[in-house]
Parts: sequence; structure tokens; C-alpha cells
Amino acid sequence: MVKIMYASITKKIVMSLVGLFLTSFLVVHMSINLLILFDDTRQLFNEAAHFMATNPFIQTFQWILFIGFVLHIILGLVLQIQNWMARPIGYDRKGSSEMSFFSKYMIHTGAIIFIFLLFHFANFFVKAKFGHLEEITYESGTFEDLGILVVQLFQDGGYVAFYVIAILLLGFHLEHGFQSAFQSLGLNHSKYTPVIKVVGTLFSIAITLGYIAIPLVIYFS
Repeated sequence: MVKIMYASITKKIVMSLVGLFLTSFLVVHMSINLLILFDDTRQLFNEAAHFMATNPFIQTFQWILFIGFVLHIILGLVLQIQNWMARPIGYDRKGSSEMSFFSKYMIHTGAIIFIFLLFHFANFFVKAKFGHLEEITYESGTFEDLGILVVQLFQDGGYVAFYVIAILLLGFHLEHGFQSAFQSLGLNHSKYTPVIKVVGTLFSIAITLGYIAIPLVIYFS
């Protein structure tokens, strides 16, 4: 029993560290995507996308991120299954009533986000890597026009709705996950925990609004 407990604690620590690491990807990815809103020619976005796709360090780093996503998902599933197996039905119902809505359904929101990522991965990464993209020429050179792929996809109302819902769920997932990550790492303190909660909430709001702005501005422009 003790070994199982420590194994669970280790999984939580690893998942928390990986989750916090993945937030760096969200910030960088959002920053690049927002460029498409400030330039009708898509030059800023296409040049940034080209740099990301051709820089050896970033290309290596993207696989580390991919492994991090997979590890985060697997550990989340394993921990949830362990929780379901370890808790009697009565205790689980009683305990869950004291949790926030998104704490109860963290695994469910995570599953929906994972399904969204599969669609998003197929629509962008796979097409960019293995599909044929039109080229566009600027004074700085000729680049694959990944920006037009973004614009065309976000002109589809159904996909925009799906995207917005998924990002809203991601925001709630981040808000709870950010706080619980520090808790799993043992960084609980009456002085610092409220600050961590505020930072986590502000971060999740900023990420949510930033990502949602992209499809909405494109679709309604």
C-alpha cells in the first residue's frame, strides 16, 4: 500500500512538472499565431512559421514537447484509474461533492482537449509537414503560405465553434491544473498559495482569450 502511495505521488509530481513545462509551448504557440491578426499579408506569421520549421533546435524541442504531451496524458489517465479503484463508491461521492466542477471532471475535459488536439494536429501539422502548401513571395524571400491554411480553416463556422469550446475547456483545465501542480509539488503556503491561485487564474484567462481571438477575428472579419 505504501509503495502504491509513493508511486502515485511520484506520478503526480512528474505530471505536474510536465504540465508546467507544456505551458511554455502554449505561450510561444499563441504568440506566433496572434501575428496573423496584425498583418493582412500574413508575412509576419509565415516568416515566424518558417523559422520554427527550419530551426534545428526548435525542431528537436518540438519532439520533446510531443513526448511531454503524451506523458502528461498517460499519467493523467493512470492516476485517474488509480483513484477510481482506490475509492469506495460512497466515499467518492461524498468527496466529489466538495470539489469544484472542473476538479471533478478534470479527466473528462482532458479527454475532450486530447480529441481536439488530434483534429488540430491533422489539420495543421500533418498538412504543413506532408501536404502541399502554396508559396508566397515577399521582399524577404519566398515562404510556404501556412497562413492561408489558418485563414481558410477558421472561415469554417463549425470548426470555429469546436475550437472555441475546446479552448474554453483548456482554460478551465489550466486554471485548476496550474494550482494543483504546485500543490502536488508540495509548494503550499498560506502566504504564497493565494498568489499562485491568482497567477494561475490570470494565466488561464490570458491564454484562453488569446487563442479564442484568433478564429473569431478571422471568421467575423
